[in-house]
Amino acid sequence: MPQQTGPVDPATHPAADPAADPNGRPRGRGMLRAAGVTVALGAALFLAGTIGLSPLNQDPGTAKDERPGASSPHGSIDALRADLRRLPENPVGWAQLGMAYVQQGRTSADPALYAKAESALRRSLKVQPRDNYQAETGMGALAAARHDFASALIWARKATAANPSNAAAQGVLADAYTQLGRYEESYRAVQRMTDLRPDTSSLARASYTWELRGDLPRARALMKRALDDAASPPDQAFARLHLATLAQETGDARTALREASAGLRGAKDDAPLLEARARAHAALGHDRQAVADYTAAVAIVPLPQYVLGLGELQQSLGRNAQARTQYAVLRAQEQVRRATGAPADTDAILFEADHGDTASAVTMGRDAIKARPFIAVQDAYAWALHRAGRDAEALPYADRALSLGTRSALYHYHRAMIHDELGDTSAAREDLKQALAVDPHFHPLHAPRARTTLDRILGRSEGAS
Repeated sequence: MPQQTGPVDPATHPAADPAADPNGRPRGRGMLRAAGVTVALGAALFLAGTIGLSPLNQDPGTAKDERPGASSPHGSIDALRADLRRLPENPVGWAQLGMAYVQQGRTSADPALYAKAESALRRSLKVQPRDNYQAETGMGALAAARHDFASALIWARKATAANPSNAAAQGVLADAYTQLGRYEESYRAVQRMTDLRPDTSSLARASYTWELRGDLPRARALMKRALDDAASPPDQAFARLHLATLAQETGDARTALREASAGLRGAKDDAPLLEARARAHAALGHDRQAVADYTAAVAIVPLPQYVLGLGELQQSLGRNAQARTQYAVLRAQEQVRRATGAPADTDAILFEADHGDTASAVTMGRDAIKARPFIAVQDAYAWALHRAGRDAEALPYADRALSLGTRSALYHYHRAMIHDELGDTSAAREDLKQALAVDPHFHPLHAPRARTTLDRILGRSEGAS
């Protein structure tokens, strides 16, 4: 998306599932270190909520758990409910149903499904109060989907204590630690997950470890392994999505377009892939195709990042009326968020900072960072403070956003503009150069401003000499 906040998190895609293959087959067993990459050097940073649909009770070396309900079709809510009508006291079945609702809630952007998920998961815990790591894993994923990462951590710890060898529980634990800014602990959970089950989901997390540390060649190598391991069309689409994102983050829009298009051949209605292809088209100057892909993604699921991406692309093309239509949708979504008391995400903070009320953006960012001190939130809060004219306060947060070595053009641009306002043109120049070197088309509105600002600074420096 144009309003990119750094690396796109693999775990936000429906296929980012650290549980078993949907048909009960064990995943590939090639060890992570065999690729010459040691996750121990990384810090895994993930957004949780899309893990462990079926079967939650499968551990490494176990092809299938034979208890009733354990082998229900992946994500098939109707089948799970039918099983539970026959066996209403099956805790595994209730846990699977809860996770299926979590998954559906994330892919449909319908938070009402989370209430159904919680009901099913609590029913599982009522049937089996102790050592129910399936339901505990599900409750952790549900809390993460609601952006309550402190609760997600509590549930993930319970699940891993009940069953330390379950990869799905380790994935939830890693994701919670990541969003809470506890990166070393997150890394250890990712390493355990990968050791337990080196499959598409764990390899994706390993890839993300290196991506956020700025080592994109290693990140690509692991994501290609994830693609090779992908046993289903959703897994393949997920891997293609992330390979497209990695290409985009190095300014290679043609490779990004090729990977996104390949993924869409097997999943034509995949909204994340449509967004990835839209970004690639926009970077290549294919405006019509970019608008079409963004519009299709929004029609499938109106996530704020897609709506914002479409609105800012339209604005960059001078189509202000169309842009205002998208911004109106975002404002309506923000009213719903505030009414429900849900925490603001980075897209909402950045939208308010760039297109709304900067004081509100600062408040949203301050509240978000208390609950979720992840680097993307650090960057969004820094930008909100900058837009409110509070650059001295903003700089430490901008520094933290880049503290892991993440190659994010947007983060560097944000910090550059903060440095510029503070009169540090040397630091601003270096950040602007870095932003444009990473991706010269990182944002339809900010990338042109980055070039204009850099030209001004270079002109000022040449004049001074």
